[in-house]
Amino acid sequence: MAKTASRKSGRSGGSSIFTGVMIGLIFGAVLAVGVALWATGNNPFKSSSARPASPATKVGPAPQAEPEAAPSFDFYKVLPGDSTHAMPPAPSTAPNTPLYYLQAGAFQNPADADNLKAQLALLGIEAVIQTSDLGEKGVFHRVRVGPLAAMDVVNRTRSLLTQNNIPATLVKEVPTPQETP
Repeated sequence: MAKTASRKSGRSGGSSIFTGVMIGLIFGAVLAVGVALWATGNNPFKSSSARPASPATKVGPAPQAEPEAAPSFDFYKVLPGDSTHAMPPAPSTAPNTPLYYLQAGAFQNPADADNLKAQLALLGIEAVIQTSDLGEKGVFHRVRVGPLAAMDVVNRTRSLLTQNNIPATLVKEVPTPQETP
């Protein structure tokens, strides 16, 4: 009987692929760290304190630079009533200056309000949608332009809306003064 040729039992092709992938990953990681260190200018092998000074530039002992003192923050120094570190006063506005809004529409369907807001944006007018619950009437979405501080701005904006067939209602809002604690 003829003897069959015996095959050498060795490593299969799958382990050589694994070895190649691992070598590639290690090489890539080392290369990435090298590029990162080069890009940031950090060199872990170069010590700034071990740099020898050349004899031509060394004249005398180098003056010691004193470190900057860190700022001291004390919580109790900024509390109200502390006269030495008083907080700056809040900017005051005119107490009863009215704000004007132009209401371009009020809708129960939020998609209709979004459509009108988009139409106003195409005209170059910035609008906001205010949602309010009116109880038995339901939820309404108001499309408003503003706040506008001066009446001439209100009139110009209203005329632009009228030219584009968008009716607008003037809403005057007087802010209530808030109590200070």
